[in-house]
Amino acid sequence: MTSICLYFQIHQPIRLKNYTFFQIGYDHQYDDVQLNYQILNKVADRCYLPVNALLLEMIKKHKGKFKVAFSISGVALEQFVQYRPEVITSIRRLVDTGCVEILSETYYHSLASVYSPEEFTKQVKKHRDTIKYLFDIEPTTFRNTELIYSDAVAQQVADMGYYDTILAEGAPQLIENDDASFVFKAGETDLHLLLRHYKLSDDIAFRFPDQSWEHYPLTPEKFAKWVHTLDGKADTINLFMDYETFGEHKGAETGILEFLRNMPEAVLDNENFSFLTPAETVKAYKAKQQLDVPSEITWADAERDLSGWNHNHMQKDALKKLYGLEALVKESKSREFADIFGRLQTSDHLYYMSTKYWNDGVRQTFSPYKSPYDAYIIYMNALSDFEQLVKSTL
Repeated sequence: MTSICLYFQIHQPIRLKNYTFFQIGYDHQYDDVQLNYQILNKVADRCYLPVNALLLEMIKKHKGKFKVAFSISGVALEQFVQYRPEVITSIRRLVDTGCVEILSETYYHSLASVYSPEEFTKQVKKHRDTIKYLFDIEPTTFRNTELIYSDAVAQQVADMGYYDTILAEGAPQLIENDDASFVFKAGETDLHLLLRHYKLSDDIAFRFPDQSWEHYPLTPEKFAKWVHTLDGKADTINLFMDYETFGEHKGAETGILEFLRNMPEAVLDNENFSFLTPAETVKAYKAKQQLDVPSEITWADAERDLSGWNHNHMQKDALKKLYGLEALVKESKSREFADIFGRLQTSDHLYYMSTKYWNDGVRQTFSPYKSPYDAYIIYMNALSDFEQLVKSTL
């Protein structure tokens, strides 16, 4: 028996306004409230609400045989509560079916697991408390920001004592693609490790509307046929992707929603296949082997490492200044400052500064800035003001 583990990441950053040098010392509001409101509402209308409704329809249609998992950043949940509470209600309806698992992650979608173990633990606890409050769930599966994973990250998560499962990218430098389709032991910990099948995941998340792709158009039947070739060769095929793939990154006009609607039925036509959540998956199969990952891997870019956030001088400078403020924020004992510090850690701020692939439009698609240099200047101005603000209270 082979199972499909379908997991969606939901994240919307709180973007910064055009904060100039001349505002330092006077304006302590950094967020672009109007832009965040507009984007959240647009994506809610194009993706979150219609696709949540579609998933609920599919779960009912398949009478419990179709299952999914979600990880939702704390900053996205904040915006749902503030701007579109009906998104929270629709997620609760999904959870109530018993066919949806909610995962843990860092509240602020940060890089803290790499740069500050103490901050990492705080943010995971904050996210965990939020999930408990909103959905009455205590997650047992952890998904780090951008699937950042290493032996050190696994140990930090294991030491928290909340989790028995962690997700990671089935990076080609780590393991062959189809060889990722098993449960693994996460290094020296007692955690189970599930690896993303990046080829099949990216066939949906990236290649689906590409008319130059040799397999275009991708139909549910064609995709199911690829999946079914792994019958007897895999335990779990882990399809991990951004939820915004459906309706936002790929508009409904591409046929992506109809693909999602019909894909489970095509897969389930083979009685040797089922859908399981991550928590169910690790109970269904024994770990194939221990997997050691000494260096960080992620699901970002072709390199699948941390270079999307720390490869150039701007990013390194910003990270040094950012985490250099941690001791000051801690000394202030201010919850407000701790929250601002957390928001400034959101990985998107560093990603916008990346000069990798900027000219081919990859970064430009998601960045609210004209260039990586604008992103850096605006961010550093905000950091400078925040540093002055915190110091003024000590």
